[in-house]
Amino acid sequence: MSRENELKYTSEHEWVDAGDGVATVGVTAYAAGQLGDVVYVDLPAVGTEVEAGSSIGEIESTKSVGELYSPVTGTVVEVNDAVAATPELVNSDPLGEGWLVKVSFEALPDLLDLDEYTSLTTEA
Repeated sequence: MSRENELKYTSEHEWVDAGDGVATVGVTAYAAGQLGDVVYVDLPAVGTEVEAGSSIGEIESTKSVGELYSPVTGTVVEVNDAVAATPELVNSDPLGEGWLVKVSFEALPDLLDLDEYTSLTTEA
């Protein structure tokens, strides 16, 4: 079974790997494909307080600029410096090395499972 089944998703196309009170967040392969070649990623600083649903950064591609939204309320505890230095990781490995931030949280909001997210992206 693929790793995608273990993740949760937002309707804004972020994936969440939540365990032990820390959510690792990235953009989905679908979003990375829609963006095109990612050329710049603006991420929040470690220690930034974030709210679920709020914009916490931007992802710029050759096609557009997209917002990155926090799926959880909490505190940024780590950012992926490799993505800041090599933004194309978002395209080449969005569910692995292309993760964006880690956020400590108290409660995980209601998020989509893979089937619900797949339905969302195929309805268009």
